[in-house]
Amino acid sequence: MRITRVLSASLLMLGLAVSPAVADSTPSPSSSSSSSSSSSSSSSSSADSGAPTQAGTSFRTATEVEQGQTATANGSAGDYLYWSFPADAGQRPTVRATVKLPEAHAAETWQIDVYDGLRRRQACQYGAQTRTAAADTASVELACVLRTVRAWSDPWANDPLPGTYYVRLTVVDLTTADLGLPVETELRVDSKDIGGSAAVDGSLAEPLVPGSAVKSAAEEDGSSASAVLSSIEPDDGWSSGWWSDRWVWTGLGGVLAALAGVGGYSLTRGAGRPTRVPPGA
Repeated sequence: MRITRVLSASLLMLGLAVSPAVADSTPSPSSSSSSSSSSSSSSSSSADSGAPTQAGTSFRTATEVEQGQTATANGSAGDYLYWSFPADAGQRPTVRATVKLPEAHAAETWQIDVYDGLRRRQACQYGAQTRTAAADTASVELACVLRTVRAWSDPWANDPLPGTYYVRLTVVDLTTADLGLPVETELRVDSKDIGGSAAVDGSLAEPLVPGSAVKSAAEEDGSSASAVLSSIEPDDGWSSGWWSDRWVWTGLGGVLAALAGVGGYSLTRGAGRPTRVPPGA
């Protein structure tokens, strides 16, 4: 009976640990329908959401874009267009850009590049970072999926770190006759939360946001003048970097290991002891 109670308690704890994850991963019909309707209407209501309608021409004048917004801008073939967005630890950003070309044009090659707060070019895990549009093609779509942003990294590494990221969109190959033709661009940044599998032990003192060090020094001195080149940040603020869901799974693993130890002890207790023979038997 004791063994049965121990095994029942172990199965109960395992069920409690697994059921929240299953419940979170199973979308309800209402949520799926609402998400599909919101995704279909997000592209048409980008102007209502306050999304930017222009792009910068350098790192310092990059237009700030929130994740989930669809930014638009008009430009000319040959221009450098810049946007910036925030990315926090544990996120895997995906940058998508669409360039609408004029009706008549020759073959053109467009490219997007992503840089972190230190202006280090970040490699794309996958995605069509560079694409060539054939002659008279209506549009060209580009995509870049970055590596997961880490809360901390070695100084010599080129890992993505929390802070501001810059996107540069430009044409890298076109004929002289097409130089300066008007184009329309769209940019959207979304992120996937990777969770505790990407967690590391450590965090940055400050996110890599241009001007944040100058602002911190001004606040310590009590000065009101502070230079902040990028004021955008995640909706829930920058994470501290020490907490992740791996702590929950580590705790549950410890509980299950303790229950397994108790069950094993109950199963093997008494094995190997000599059988006591009653006197006079």
